[in-house]
Amino acid sequence: MVDAMEVDAASSSTRQPAESIEGWVVALTNVHEEAAEEDLQDLLADFGPVRNLQLNLDRRTGYVKGYALCEYAKRQEAEACIEQAKRQELKLLGQTLQADFAFVQPPVEVREKETEGRPKSSRRERSRERSQSPGRRG
Repeated sequence: MVDAMEVDAASSSTRQPAESIEGWVVALTNVHEEAAEEDLQDLLADFGPVRNLQLNLDRRTGYVKGYALCEYAKRQEAEACIEQAKRQELKLLGQTLQADFAFVQPPVEVREKETEGRPKSSRRERSRERSQSPGRRG
């Protein structure tokens, strides 16, 4: 069970943000345990319409776990939120929020390394490990 998420701003500078199916998701950390969803919604709406906001609660205590996920339709809206957080100007209940993109693509070098040595065959080109059924033999 994850109680908190860490946002690594140093490593995020070499990675490119990735759009989720619905939009651009920003991960916010250092959210006060007594923060209300409405307060966070109002704060984040300054950057653009918030499509979705996830504020997870600890089942045992009923308090906020310390992180939230906010979804924007446009990348510029998400970037504006992240930039204000980097300037330490994004505050809620006296705590400075930290923000970064929730989904990122690894740097090109890492992606190339991961595919290096991997066979570039499609499903049809692979040999079958078992024989075909009698009705399909040619």
